[in-house]
Amino acid sequence: MAKKFMDKKAQKFLEDYLNNVSPTSHEWTGQKIWLDYLKPYVDECRIDNYGTAYGIINPKAKYKVVLEAHADEISWMVQYISKEGMIYVVRNGGSDHMIAPSKRVNIHTPNGIVKGVFGWPAIHMRSRVKEEKPSIHNLFIDVGCSSKQEVLDLGIHIGAQITYPEGLMELNNKYYVGRALDNRMGGFMIAQVARMIKENKNKIPFGLYIVNSVMEEVGLRGAQMIVETIRPNVAIVTDVAHDTTTPMIEVKEEGEYRCGDGPLLSYAPAVHNNLLKLIFEAAEENKIPYQLEAISRATGTDTDAFAFSAGGVVSALVSLPLRYMHTTVEMVHKQDVENVAKLMYHSVLKIKNNHDFRYFKP
Repeated sequence: MAKKFMDKKAQKFLEDYLNNVSPTSHEWTGQKIWLDYLKPYVDECRIDNYGTAYGIINPKAKYKVVLEAHADEISWMVQYISKEGMIYVVRNGGSDHMIAPSKRVNIHTPNGIVKGVFGWPAIHMRSRVKEEKPSIHNLFIDVGCSSKQEVLDLGIHIGAQITYPEGLMELNNKYYVGRALDNRMGGFMIAQVARMIKENKNKIPFGLYIVNSVMEEVGLRGAQMIVETIRPNVAIVTDVAHDTTTPMIEVKEEGEYRCGDGPLLSYAPAVHNNLLKLIFEAAEENKIPYQLEAISRATGTDTDAFAFSAGGVVSALVSLPLRYMHTTVEMVHKQDVENVAKLMYHSVLKIKNNHDFRYFKP
């Protein structure tokens, strides 16, 4: 294996990458950080028209294998500015209205970041008979202005991106916590796979594409585009999955999956059974713990975009267990991060050992 999974360079990359802001359709600053880290470990880097970034090992090879994550995070957008200077919002991805009241926000403008807060009536002022709950219809942002023109003068415009400022932290020396671990932690992990291949001097006899896709949070759009560009033979996708062992979740309905117990491997229509079998074997051979997940229809991840495009790409999903998805306190276990990366790494090497790929034929 690489000298050390989390060395100083990797730690700095993780912090810079996770603390950066990359809302859906505005991912470029994060992609630049990602590409700068990836470049020493690949032979070539490319970017498509909408910002999906990828590095390639053996770009001239005919057979193509993809390791993929998505780069974007959820956000809000300015929808309406009242004459009193209050800002009303619309979602950009699956932003959670329940956590918004009293949150501090950054509004991204051509003049730079404008600070604001999601306001909310004091408990003393709310009805005790029928208390109104937060919703997309009543959320508003206060930037300290008293008129619409004052807001406009700050550079705030309709469509401006709104993000939360919370950054990465560690909890109990076991967990990473922050916003946008879904799924920039995936971008970190696939970059680590490229690093392990380079540092261990592994010879890959096919083209390996390390892909960081845009716009997953609004319908897998980046993956839908890049699969047609690359037209790979095999794709291993990583995203996050729910830790269902926290309060208020019914495990009999959702399944039981826990942070710290290893990557989730999914049985799903989009997941190719022979590729899944190879990943199982890679886990067993390298003593990597894993959990099993059953998905009855769509995975809701870029796996679906790869599997059902370009004539059908042999695809599988390796998920990172995560608590409190789409909040500012998303949590993942450090050991799971390492194990997901190692499982993808060993799966790639196992594909190498079966490089004629008859393994994947019915």
